[in-house]
Amino acid sequence: MLTNILLIISALVVVLLVVASMRPDEMRITRSVTIAAPPAAVFAQVNDFHLWDAWSPWAKLDPACKNTFEGPPAGTGAGFRWDGNNKVGAGAMTITESRPGELVLIRLEFHRPFKALNSAEFTFQPEGGKTLVTWTMLGKNNLISKVFGLFVNCEKMVGKDFETGLATLKIVTETAS
Repeated sequence: MLTNILLIISALVVVLLVVASMRPDEMRITRSVTIAAPPAAVFAQVNDFHLWDAWSPWAKLDPACKNTFEGPPAGTGAGFRWDGNNKVGAGAMTITESRPGELVLIRLEFHRPFKALNSAEFTFQPEGGKTLVTWTMLGKNNLISKVFGLFVNCEKMVGKDFETGLATLKIVTETAS
């Protein structure tokens, strides 16, 4: 009897791993919003980590989060580290490329609750007197993240946070303009 139960559990684990291994090797989450402000105004909010507290969807989840800034105040080389509660975890961001009014590329390292290395990209497309802002996160899916993805829809979960952050970025930027 016990042998049969162990065989069934082993078979289920094998099936789970096979199904998970067929999931995509790369993850991509993208959201956009149009902001009634010129690209330079929106870019300024994203290009300076000191300003993220006003619009980041994670800033309000842990008011006691320990934040530190490194490197230049903004642009290429600017760095931001955080160490917070279980909702925000711990990690680091570094701007790796910054083109005024066009693009901000970020190296995104998660240390806790899980280790991961991703990249984030913000693009700013002028549309008349407005700006289409697109926020994208790219990363690799290892076997653990593929298994996790069978039970949790990360695209929807993180996408919801991106939508919240972009909506707040819209308010902050339009109010300042």
